[in-house]
Amino acid sequence: MSWNTILFVVAPYVAIVLAVGGTMYRTRREAFSVSSLSTQLLEHRKLFWGSFAFHWGILAILTAHFLALIMPVIFDIWNGSQMRLFILEITGFALAAWALGGMLILIYRRLTSKRVQVVTTKMDVVVLVLVLAQIVTGMWIALGYRFGSFWGTNVFVPYVWSLITLRPRPELVAPLPFVLQLHASLFWAFLIAFPFSRLVHIVTLPLPYLVRPWQKVVWVRRDREFVAKEKKDRASAGIG
Repeated sequence: MSWNTILFVVAPYVAIVLAVGGTMYRTRREAFSVSSLSTQLLEHRKLFWGSFAFHWGILAILTAHFLALIMPVIFDIWNGSQMRLFILEITGFALAAWALGGMLILIYRRLTSKRVQVVTTKMDVVVLVLVLAQIVTGMWIALGYRFGSFWGTNVFVPYVWSLITLRPRPELVAPLPFVLQLHASLFWAFLIAFPFSRLVHIVTLPLPYLVRPWQKVVWVRRDREFVAKEKKDRASAGIG
């Protein structure tokens, strides 16, 4: 068995089985472990700017990838004009740069905030590295092998559909440059890590939230003067 077969036939199916099976197991057997484990209360300023840029940037890029998969003819028609091709490529690169900026802020936050570091797991680090590598290699492809929205619909889309239809064609990916193969392999690695990370919460259906009663959250602030007065009152009353 060649490395090409292992990386682009065996690995994709193993990744999909683990992603689906692992997610189903966690949601059914370990439901309380399915959580985003938000660290917003520990530090929120850098989280806001990093999360906003990363999520919206990566969401737009993933949407474009999905549309290219299900409607490649639309991209072929759009790219029939050189000007429209330039607009699409520049927009895609700008969105990737936006997502990269947000990701770097999130990584900096985890490296500099001790309170966030305490709740950071090894799997958090693995996911951050995989996503960062995905973004970087995607931008590398955009710069070094331009107009991916043009040739990608004729190379990667048929390859992905060959996996979906259970008739894998790894020969479509074999002649591609290393960085393109790496970009694809990183996605399968991300799928393998997905069910074991906190990201698994994004595929759950929060139906109970639609019918449960409203919850009130009250923020209690005890400043220094209040605490000092409280201690003085307790001391005067003879309460330890």
